[in-house]
Amino acid sequence: MSEAIPGESPSWYTVDIDEVLEARDTDTTGLSTEEAKRRLSQYGPNKLPTADPVTVRQILLRQFTDPLIYILLAAGIVSLAIGEQTDAAFIALVLAINALVGGIQEWQAEKSSRALQELLETHATVLRDDDPKEIGSEGVVPGDVVLLESGFRVPADIRLVSTTGLEIDESPLTGESEPVLKDTAWETNSEMSLGDRRNMAYAGTTVTRGRARGVVVETGTETTVGQLAEDVTTVEGGKPPLVLRMERFTQVISVAVLLAAALTALLGILVHQYDAIEMFLFAVALAVSAIPEGLPVGMTVALGIASRRMAKVGVIVRQLVAVEGLGSCTMIATDKTGTLTANELTVREVRLPDGATYGVTGEGYDPDGQVRRDGTVADAAAKQQLARLARAVVLCNEGTLYRSDDGWDWRGDPTDVALLAFGRKLDWTRESAIETYPQVEQIPFESEQRFAATFHESDSETSVFVKGAPERVLEMCTGVDRRELGATAGEMARDGYRVLAIAEGTTDEELEPGEHPPEPSGLTFLGFLGLIDPLRSGVETAIATARRAGITVTMITGDHPETALAIARNLGLAESSEEVVTGTELAELSGAEIGDLLETTRVFARVSPDQKLAIVEAARDAGHYAAVTGDGVNDAPALRQANIGIAMGRMGTDVARDAAELVISDDNFATIVAGIEQGRIAYDNIRKIVFLLVSTGAAEVVLVLLALTAGLPLPLTPVQILWLNLVTNGIQDVALAFEPGEGNVLRRPPRSPTEHIFNRLMTERTLIAALVMGPLAFGVFVWLLESGLSETAARNQILLLMVLFEIVNIGNARSETVSLFRLSPLRSPILLLGTVSAFLLHVGAMYLPQIQLVLETEPVSVTRWLGLLAVAITVAVAIEVHKLLWVSRFSE
Repeated sequence: MSEAIPGESPSWYTVDIDEVLEARDTDTTGLSTEEAKRRLSQYGPNKLPTADPVTVRQILLRQFTDPLIYILLAAGIVSLAIGEQTDAAFIALVLAINALVGGIQEWQAEKSSRALQELLETHATVLRDDDPKEIGSEGVVPGDVVLLESGFRVPADIRLVSTTGLEIDESPLTGESEPVLKDTAWETNSEMSLGDRRNMAYAGTTVTRGRARGVVVETGTETTVGQLAEDVTTVEGGKPPLVLRMERFTQVISVAVLLAAALTALLGILVHQYDAIEMFLFAVALAVSAIPEGLPVGMTVALGIASRRMAKVGVIVRQLVAVEGLGSCTMIATDKTGTLTANELTVREVRLPDGATYGVTGEGYDPDGQVRRDGTVADAAAKQQLARLARAVVLCNEGTLYRSDDGWDWRGDPTDVALLAFGRKLDWTRESAIETYPQVEQIPFESEQRFAATFHESDSETSVFVKGAPERVLEMCTGVDRRELGATAGEMARDGYRVLAIAEGTTDEELEPGEHPPEPSGLTFLGFLGLIDPLRSGVETAIATARRAGITVTMITGDHPETALAIARNLGLAESSEEVVTGTELAELSGAEIGDLLETTRVFARVSPDQKLAIVEAARDAGHYAAVTGDGVNDAPALRQANIGIAMGRMGTDVARDAAELVISDDNFATIVAGIEQGRIAYDNIRKIVFLLVSTGAAEVVLVLLALTAGLPLPLTPVQILWLNLVTNGIQDVALAFEPGEGNVLRRPPRSPTEHIFNRLMTERTLIAALVMGPLAFGVFVWLLESGLSETAARNQILLLMVLFEIVNIGNARSETVSLFRLSPLRSPILLLGTVSAFLLHVGAMYLPQIQLVLETEPVSVTRWLGLLAVAITVAVAIEVHKLLWVSRFSE
């Protein structure tokens, strides 16, 4: 028996407890220390499957998987093979810098992710040698007897042996936010859903109320959460838009570069009778110049800067490309509890027996707040009624709320903690109340009875305080209009409140220790309390901002449709129950039908994990670039399937974080929107870098082709071309990555994931810049030669002109629509520093003998400086005209 059951992966909840103990070769007193050691060796540590830690070597190698890097590697290898060590060294330097910058950023992200996991290290209380002992959860083995109390995390899959008012939060597994009441009853239905298995406690869930003892039946990968963790690895996500765009861009630029290089070589050999090897070397240099070598470094820096900016607002980036991916999302599928709401129940409304309604201020479990009616403090009579209500809720309570160094901490059922916070707002604490009214007995809450009661010594009598479902508590009260009060409770429920009725009374029954007290009766009704999980601060504004940015926000929750609708109304996501789709309705729809539903539906309630995955798949099939939030193990498949998975840092499980690309440290939806803004800024900066590099590279190609076609000498040497692209332009493009946002990124729709980097605007702008700089530089070259300058002297001045073109063009690149004359240089100090540094570097190259020999440079007169600067400014005039025409054309 003991071998057969485990080997068959049994439904432990359907097996009699004696058979469970026999199967696990244990009893209710637990294991000996020696036996536990033996089983730990046999079964292994009680931990979930996780991906192997990423090594520094893996992170560095990952930096060389970019398609553009492949072209640079090929160019470097060719340069080295033909003896051009200088060219090869330049390319190697670019690749090394790119790998270093990207590697450092991703390594820091990995360390942040690991630090989050270490914060969640848990412990368990087990019976060893018949004595309670606290151990690390990894040391729990099958057959251990575990003691559970309020606030404990369940360390393994456990079959319950005894319970006392035990309630467990199973939301990490089921998505259901309400705690589940547990008992030891033997279940016989082997098809029972996980949430209905009342005699089981599953690894990764949390005890919210009561106590229990149970025997461990599965550990590690054999637990339910362990099986789900392994299943996650079979689900694959989509490529980020940046990767797709860069792949297309690389294909286009590779073909263009090869054609331009081949045409140049043919013209030189056939028309000018240049030496074939010489022209091959020049073609390689031209190809290297046309390839935006600085793009990988600039792109990595732009993503790294955005990643650090995201970290400041609470977004931990695990993969750099996910930065831009978040900025590209067209849809956010978000959880309700803990992401849109604070995940801290709060008493928000009080209804006294006379119908008076009081609002309660304050956030979450922080007891700072007031109870007021229409903005005024209650009168003396109302204060007395409110005080009786507060006394009742702090006495009929099993929670704990206490101040710590970090604020307010708590243990117990969220409802109890919310009631304690409410009591403190009226100057009642459980500690002081218990001193005055010592507790002598209690009736724990159970779902069947739907109320809880506590009995207390009070002078010469026994007082009883009751809380529970309105209809149930009203049955125990005298002198009330149950129909009218029931209608009041229903009205509060429709407003989205969880309604509790509170009552008090006395009993003449003598309470014997160990005996179950009788059900209270003849009570005095004290009032209704309306509790709600309030919206997080800033969420309403964040959702409005997301919608202005063209992003569809969809709420997916396991909660009741009415609860979901109440929150959705406050957020402007839905107004009527017809706009809420339930899991039952989803079960009848195909993937295509769900995709059609996503066009109009923004709220999904009572949704199971597999249905959440189906929604994500339907969104992707419908053309959305979907970002999905999740915190539980059950969310991991959807996080993996999403284009961008966003895990919660505080309440999230290790499995969810491993499946996600981004981690939100404060679990707040508003943080996601802040991350989207930084992602869009990062992509804007990458586009600016692409424009700067490609337009100047294309101008160099145009210059060389015009010279060869006209039968003139080469206007630039291979080393000079590399100097332009890897040194002067390379410094400026990296500095451009630090450009701040223009302030309008969240007021425009997201770019289509299928949109090319070279869209119409980029294509027009690049062609204009290249066809201004290239022909003008050619004209100056012709004029210089005709003026009697030597080829070397003419090349020196053309090199200077191209440097000046680059400096002016970086001003053009700072915005696609805003005039460069409206953008202060001081707005981006790093860009200003980079531009000045690049300029001074070239000035130094014109005067330092060692560099003069390599680049064939020399000083020029002030008059020539001014003349070349005047020519360079023409590219700014041309782009300014295009900006005006573009804005007027698309603003009509």
